[in-house]
Amino acid sequence: MSKTQDILLEQKNRCGLVTLSRPKALNALNYAMIAQMESQYIEWAGDADIYGVVLRSAGGRAFCSGGDLKALYEWRAEGETATILEKYASEYQFNWTLDRFTKPHVSLMDGYVFGGGVGISLYGTHKVAGENYRFAMPETAIGFFPDVGATHFLPRMPGQIGLYLALTGIQIDRADAYALGLLTHCIDASQFEAIISVMCEAEPIDPALDGRHVDPGPSSLLQIQNQIDQHFSGNSVEEILASLENASGAEAEWASETARTIARNSPLSLKVAFRQVRKTGRLSLDEALELEAGIARVFLSGEEMYEGIRALLIDKDGKPNWSPASLEDVSDDMAEACFAVPEGNGFRLINPFE
Repeated sequence: MSKTQDILLEQKNRCGLVTLSRPKALNALNYAMIAQMESQYIEWAGDADIYGVVLRSAGGRAFCSGGDLKALYEWRAEGETATILEKYASEYQFNWTLDRFTKPHVSLMDGYVFGGGVGISLYGTHKVAGENYRFAMPETAIGFFPDVGATHFLPRMPGQIGLYLALTGIQIDRADAYALGLLTHCIDASQFEAIISVMCEAEPIDPALDGRHVDPGPSSLLQIQNQIDQHFSGNSVEEILASLENASGAEAEWASETARTIARNSPLSLKVAFRQVRKTGRLSLDEALELEAGIARVFLSGEEMYEGIRALLIDKDGKPNWSPASLEDVSDDMAEACFAVPEGNGFRLINPFE
C-alpha cells in the first residue's frame, strides 16, 4: 500500500501491517513516519475488511529507540523552531489516535523500546514483548522530560517506581514491564510471524496470544521496590540524592550508582520530571498529552535539549554543559514555569474517529 525507505504500510488479507524500517537508526521515528501512520490508521479504522493492525520493526536490536533527535538538532541549527514545534505536536496527536483506535492493535516488540517507541506501542490493545525487550524513558539524560503520556502512566506505577524510572532513565526488561502492566503478553520473537498470520486470517487474537504467552520470571525491579520507595520518597530531587548518598549496608553500592546516574542528567529536566510524577496528580491520558505539549514547547524553544543531543549524538563527547549547571540553581519557580501554558497557545487533541 505504501512504502518508503523508513516505513512500510501494507494490507495482508484482513490485517493492516506496519513495519518500522530504519534499523541502522534503531528505528527512530521521524515525522514523515508519524504522519503516514496517522493517516493510515484513520483509513483502516473505517475499513470493514481490516480486522486489526500489527505494528512491528525491522532488525533485531531495537523496536524503536524514540524520536529522530538528529533531525530536531538540524532543524534548530537552520532556525526552523516553528517547524519543530508543529512536528513535535503531531507525535502526541498520534499517541491519542492510537488510544482511540478500537480495533485490535498488536505491538510486536523486541529490543529497545525507548521514549517515542513507548508512545506508539503502549496505547494499543495488545502489547507483546520478545525476549530482548528493553523499556526506558531516558529523556532527562538529553535535557528533555519523560513525555508521550508519561505524566499519565508513570504516577500509576507502584510506590516510587515511576519517579525512579523518570529520574534515572534506567532500562528494564520484559519481566519488569509485565509486572508494571506495560505489557499484555511475553512471547518470544520467534513466534511473531505466527501472530501476524493469525491477524491476517482475522482469527480471534486473544486466545492466540494467551496460548503463546510465557512466564517472564520474577521482576528484579519489584524485588528492590522497598529500597526505591525508601530513597525516592523525598520531597525534592536533592532530598532523594542525599538519601541515596547516605545509604549504607547491602544497598550502598546500588544507591551510589543510582545517585551517579541521576547526577549526570540535566538538573532542569530532573526537577521537571519530579514535578510531573509527584505533583500533577493522576491525569487522564489526553490531559497528560496536552500538558506535555506545553512543556515540550518550553524545552524545544530553549537550549537544554539541543545541548543534550549535541553531547550524545553530534559531537558524542558525553559531556553536556547543562544550564543551569546544578540542582541548586534550578528554583521551584523555574521548574513550575515549564508547566505554564500562555493563554491561547494550548495544544488540543482531536479524536479522529468521532
